[in-house]
Amino acid sequence: MDNHLKIAPLEPSALDLSKDNMSRFQTASLWKARWQLINSFLPYAALWFAMDRALLISYWVMLPIAILAAGFLVRIFIIFHDCGHGSFFGSKRANNATGAIAGLLLLTPYRHWRWQHALHHGTAGDLDRRGSGDIWTLTVQEYLDSTRWRRLSYRLARNPLVLFVIAPLYVFVVHHRFAESTAPRRERRSVRWTNWALLGIAAMMSALIGLKSLLLIQLTVSALAGALGLWLFYVQHQFEGAFWARSAGWNYTDAALRGSSFYKLPRILQWFTGNIGFHHIHHLSPRIANYHLQQCHEADAFFETIKPVTLLASLKFLTFRLWDEQHNMFVSFRYL
Repeated sequence: MDNHLKIAPLEPSALDLSKDNMSRFQTASLWKARWQLINSFLPYAALWFAMDRALLISYWVMLPIAILAAGFLVRIFIIFHDCGHGSFFGSKRANNATGAIAGLLLLTPYRHWRWQHALHHGTAGDLDRRGSGDIWTLTVQEYLDSTRWRRLSYRLARNPLVLFVIAPLYVFVVHHRFAESTAPRRERRSVRWTNWALLGIAAMMSALIGLKSLLLIQLTVSALAGALGLWLFYVQHQFEGAFWARSAGWNYTDAALRGSSFYKLPRILQWFTGNIGFHHIHHLSPRIANYHLQQCHEADAFFETIKPVTLLASLKFLTFRLWDEQHNMFVSFRYL
């Protein structure tokens, strides 16, 4: 192919200036954080009550409410995510407490997830350090060298039905119940405490609304929110023009600004997803809370050079399956 991408290094002087400007947005805002808690957690609680009432009529009456609730759960995940980076509040204790509470709603052990996510930030786009909090991605050559069974497994894993329907529910309901063997002791312990807390909450909610209602509501909302969340994660690192490289040619700045997309979403979707579309800013400086990301992007002319990805354009990325090292681009299986 002749339309391959040549990755040029970033201009150091412009980048240094941008980093100086970014430091202004690394201070947490207490009132913005509190307001996000109010306009995220309270509506989600009200929608849970509404779903329980609607389920008495029909699952299909409950489903539209569940779709809205999933949007708020994604927003709660962004708060959880910022707490993990220590950016949501200025207080470490407040971040950890809020993150742990949000983690229960997300069925996710806060400290264990925080540890895994830190690995992701340090390795995103590094072909030699894949496998830490990312989506399974093979290069063209690795796929060609794979056994028939590995190729079949990979094709199944990259199938949109598996990737965005089955996988999210598995990750949040099953995978997060177990700690990684390499996780530190405190992080492994957080998985056990989360599981016990969820068991207690499930017992209490079952007594209030019944086990069947609990499962129908929770699994529906988790599946919908998980699908949206995984789609966001996919588009943030597997897009046209993305930067991926071997360790020798990898660096943190290029991985942030060229390996993380600027996903320009409609305003309502941007609100529900907590500005996470400004993912290039987030990866460059994880200490900037979600409520400062847009302001930071707009405050520096350097970031105008980052090409945005639109919602319509992102649908094309569904065909991306493999990374072509020769041409520095994602390709579909038809490319083989």
